[in-house]
Amino acid sequence: MLDPREVLARYHQAMRHKSADELAELYARDAVHEFPFTAPGFPPRYTGREEVRAGYRAAWGASPVRVEEIRDVVVHETRDPEVIIAEHTVVASVAGGEGGVRVPGLLVLRVRDGLLVHVRDYMDGFGVSDARNAISR
Repeated sequence: MLDPREVLARYHQAMRHKSADELAELYARDAVHEFPFTAPGFPPRYTGREEVRAGYRAAWGASPVRVEEIRDVVVHETRDPEVIIAEHTVVASVAGGEGGVRVPGLLVLRVRDGLLVHVRDYMDGFGVSDARNAISR
């Protein structure tokens, strides 16, 4: 059974691979993934593993952005052994684009029995906007 840090490492791996299947397999069947700071085109939440899979498959499949690396990862432990808070910066490139983009983010992960049961995913709206602008250049 995976602990929260191991789940986070696999979460980041799925992001680098842009694999909705790898990501979805980290979630419990009835998990909730929330986006408290939504941006245009993003839903406020996914409910259930299959909605996570479908949502990320659509988003990642339609995006020419390629995640190069995830850096500046800082994990904060909490008093609740099921919950960790992870800061990170996603460094990405766009095929045919100039330079790259950086999108800081913060994840609050609740892992129970080795699976994500609740995720709060805070993305930097300006970073997402910069990535979208890079795509349209």
